[in-house]
Amino acid sequence: MDWLSEFDWKIPVGDTAEAIVNGLKDHGAGFFDTLSDGLDHLIEGVLWLLQTPPPLALIVVFVALTWALQRSWKKCLIVALGMLFILNQDYWDDTTETLSLILVSCIVCMGIGVPLGILAARKRWIYSGMEPVLDLMQTLPTFVYLIPAVIFFGLGQVPGLIATVIFSLPASIRLTYLGISSTPTALTEAATAFGATSNQRLWKVELPSAFPQIMVGLNQTIMLSLSMVVIATLVGAGGLGTPVLNGLNRMQPDLGFESGIVIVALATVLRVMLEIRKEH
Repeated sequence: MDWLSEFDWKIPVGDTAEAIVNGLKDHGAGFFDTLSDGLDHLIEGVLWLLQTPPPLALIVVFVALTWALQRSWKKCLIVALGMLFILNQDYWDDTTETLSLILVSCIVCMGIGVPLGILAARKRWIYSGMEPVLDLMQTLPTFVYLIPAVIFFGLGQVPGLIATVIFSLPASIRLTYLGISSTPTALTEAATAFGATSNQRLWKVELPSAFPQIMVGLNQTIMLSLSMVVIATLVGAGGLGTPVLNGLNRMQPDLGFESGIVIVALATVLRVMLEIRKEH
């Protein structure tokens, strides 16, 4: 097959990508600036909510929210211990920065992913066309997303958020699609027989049936967003990825392990809080 490499011409993948990025940059500067400002204000607003209260007060809020969602003192204890550990290790500010990025990422991913998942479940041909794109979004190295993100939005939290959303979005779309399309046929037929409209069937039958899968999609979105914290730090997003990179650059295993365990603690807290509660 060496003859394939002897041609002077190759498929212009890189040139096409560069032309698209340059075209968007030249003609969409106003749009990207407005989007960047809006997302930046949203991130700053969430960060203000997380950093304004005293840490212990926020821990109490997280424990109370865990009780409201889980009704389990054991899970409340895990959340309390996890957040107290983060506070003890003096990573509270970094954690709130990362948490603000994760929360906004989840808002954007679920706000886009759930409607697209519902649409794909209603129109199966749409999902057939969407599936290769979703595969590409999760397979393409995440560093590749940072190049156009920085070109369009500059350095800071916004390009980190954009790269995180692109990487995490397929989970919410796929699991919403799976949940809606897995609704028992008997339920939808019964609703139709009783005169339910398409919207009524969606809100009263399909979404309640798909709720566990949608929550799994939210959980996966959070975990995928957390896996991006170090990568987002490369473009100035800050947060828990900063001490990880500092530990790597300075060859300080203590700094790397401290921040790594804090990331694990945060992931455990969020997973426990949003775990699907089993009814007994």
